[in-house]
Amino acid sequence: MPARNGNDYLNGLRETPREIHIVGQQVEDVTTFPGLANGARSIAALYDLQCDPQLRDEMTYPSPDGGDPVGLSFIIPRSLDDLDRRRRMMSRWARTSYGMMGRTPDFLNVSMAAMAGASDYFAQNRPEFKQNIVSYYQHVRENDLTLTHTLVNLQRNRAPAASSMNYSTDVALAVVNETDEGLVVRGPRVLATLGPLSDEIAVYPTSRSLLGGGDESRRYAFAFAIPCSTPGLRFLCRDSLDLGKSRFDHPLGSRFEEMDAMVFFDDVLVPWERVFLYGDQELCNNLAVATNQYTHSGHQVVTKNVAKCEFVAGLASMVTHTLGSGSIPQVQALLAETLENLEIMKALLQTAEANAELDRWGVMCPARIPIVVARSLFIRMYPRMAEIIQLLGSSSLMALPAEVDFDGPLAEHIEKYLDTDTASARDRVQLFHLAWDLACSAFGSRQVLYERFFQGDWMRNAAALCAAYDTTPLRQQIEDFLSGE
Repeated sequence: MPARNGNDYLNGLRETPREIHIVGQQVEDVTTFPGLANGARSIAALYDLQCDPQLRDEMTYPSPDGGDPVGLSFIIPRSLDDLDRRRRMMSRWARTSYGMMGRTPDFLNVSMAAMAGASDYFAQNRPEFKQNIVSYYQHVRENDLTLTHTLVNLQRNRAPAASSMNYSTDVALAVVNETDEGLVVRGPRVLATLGPLSDEIAVYPTSRSLLGGGDESRRYAFAFAIPCSTPGLRFLCRDSLDLGKSRFDHPLGSRFEEMDAMVFFDDVLVPWERVFLYGDQELCNNLAVATNQYTHSGHQVVTKNVAKCEFVAGLASMVTHTLGSGSIPQVQALLAETLENLEIMKALLQTAEANAELDRWGVMCPARIPIVVARSLFIRMYPRMAEIIQLLGSSSLMALPAEVDFDGPLAEHIEKYLDTDTASARDRVQLFHLAWDLACSAFGSRQVLYERFFQGDWMRNAAALCAAYDTTPLRQQIEDFLSGE
């Protein structure tokens, strides 16, 4: 099958039922269900770009298996040109959602490509696991599947004594049986973003999980992937942030609700051919770094961050232009901060690519340090950028008639009093509905929460940076200075 278009994607969701629950209801069809359907359409729009004749060379590449073109985010980069082409493709998708969908399909596509490129890593666990990860990557690539993933167990206690990811075993996803057909797993996992809108779910090892001891620990050490329609697999969604309003009143939430879900595995059978790691705690703990999966997925994340910075900076500029506040020094300082964030993200992304090297697996890998720095900085950047929109917008963020009010009994008053020197009343209200949705609404608050935590825990990111950064030349410079050389 070639790279899919939007209809192919939506038909795949319709034709493969899965068990999804939201606010007390079971969803029969995610493509029509209120609160989920618009998100599905936005993902479909990404797939349509792959089939646009003018963009096909930018969005796809010839299948390594000799078939029709496949999505370019699946490429295992072997050169700097491959890396550049992949980033340009990911930028096209990121700008389509303005960075508001953090888990577009390319996020896991590049992850699977990285793991397949490092297939020898999996062979260290069992020889057949090498072929398993390669075959699965090929399956996802050739069928252009959409993946979600989960890698965190639920926690009952976050007290210091329960730290180091030492989860209670009775609330951790675990293997409860080994059969000739595969592993049987039971338990919950969080947080499967895009879960209800995906074809398959990849289950990563919980990072640094130390559950159990001795032979007991093997029950919690695994990596696998299965269809979202697998019997016993259940998704429980949070309340939708698509409130059913018009795109005028709710411009972001009505388009880009990607949904987050808890996942319950009720004695789910994972066929052996879908198992990539099992029973080796060290290999599971080191998976993301050793295969460079973290760096490649980070390449997609930082590409998305650039698009998001562009959008916020553009919105901040438009707000100041509309209100005529651009000459005020305090306003200029706030606007400049959004521009600085944009340029920092762009510079780190470019540096990661410029310093890319072939890794031990023969895969062209972006430089890890700029990716780690970019992801860590964005944890602080994005909440601040949402705050800047609040500060710039002020009371205009709340003086917001609905779209229907422009045809209501007070329409004349709205038109008369809400215009500015640079915008009609309708244009002003539409702009500030966008600013509200980004910085103040439930959708906007979820974006802030997402960026706070889905880039990784800031303290663990800091520890990872300190561990990866070679400070020896920096210390040597100080020693040379102190010795007078």
